[in-house]
Amino acid sequence: MAKILLVEDNEMNRDMLSRRLIRRGFEVEMAVDGGEGVEKAQSGKPDLILMDMSLPVLDGWEATRRIKANEATKGIPIIALTAHAMSGDREKAIEAGCNDYDTKPIELTRLLEKIGALLPGAGGL
Repeated sequence: MAKILLVEDNEMNRDMLSRRLIRRGFEVEMAVDGGEGVEKAQSGKPDLILMDMSLPVLDGWEATRRIKANEATKGIPIIALTAHAMSGDREKAIEAGCNDYDTKPIELTRLLEKIGALLPGAGGL
C-alpha cells in the first residue's frame, strides 16, 4: 500500500481528498501547512506528496524546495496542487522540484493517473 502525504490547509479539501484516496487503497498522512509538510516528509517517508502551493507558515513552493534539498527526502515525488492556475505556474512548480502539477478543483481520475505515473503498481490504481 502506497503512502501519500497530503499537505493541504483547507479542511474540507483535505477531508474529501483523503477519503477518496483511502477508498482506493492508499495510506494517507496529512499536514496542514508547509512547515508540517516538510517535517512529515522527513519523519514519515511517504511514497508521494500532494502539495498545495498556497499554504500558511511555509508556502508549497518553499516546502517543496526544502524537501528536494534534503538528501533523505529528495527522491519523493511531489505533485503540486493549486487553485491559481496561472500561466507559468506549471513551470514554476517543476522548477521548485515538483514532479507534476494539477489544478483544483481536483478531478480524481486525472489525479490518479498522475499518481500512477509516478508510483507504478501503487495500491488502488
